[in-house]
Amino acid sequence: MTEENVNGRLRIAVIIGSVRRPRMADPLAAWLERELTAIDWLDLDMIDLASVSLPMHEMQPVGAAASPIAGRLADADGFVFLTPEYNHSFPASVKNAIDWHFTEWAYKPVAFVAYGFSGGIRAVEQLRTIFPELRATTVRESVLLPMPWEHLDAEGRFLPPPDTVQALHTTMNELRTWARALRSHRVTDLAGRA
Repeated sequence: MTEENVNGRLRIAVIIGSVRRPRMADPLAAWLERELTAIDWLDLDMIDLASVSLPMHEMQPVGAAASPIAGRLADADGFVFLTPEYNHSFPASVKNAIDWHFTEWAYKPVAFVAYGFSGGIRAVEQLRTIFPELRATTVRESVLLPMPWEHLDAEGRFLPPPDTVQALHTTMNELRTWARALRSHRVTDLAGRA
């Protein structure tokens, strides 16, 4: 891998985890897209699980090539999960998307932007236990948004509370560090798949 590939732009996939309608994820995803599009070192790919068909009865043991987003996940250098906290956990749609795939996560960093009454902290804690099994690493920093519905303007746009934008950029800088470090080592999967 060349130095240009290691130090060049990174492809970051934001995975919008809520599939409810209506949902708080919409103004949060719009805010994330605005913030992340302005970052000069990344190419952004917004993946909305509400618009992706991943039927549970078609899931295979080690991921499914038929997944409509497998190629996009494979092309990503890192991930940001925008996840709500439902009933002290993350939604089934997030777990389903994770389980549908396998090698696509390997040797890549994962960051979290979570929301809910408690800021989504329990959803993040539980997701942190899953990704090491898939050979992915979660970054230490995260963005927690307690009761974000209280921070919408009259048009329904999310207005981040103080320090939220800084927390996002701190999280993204850590994601960049890990993505660059892991990119040079992501030649083959130790599980035996190229």
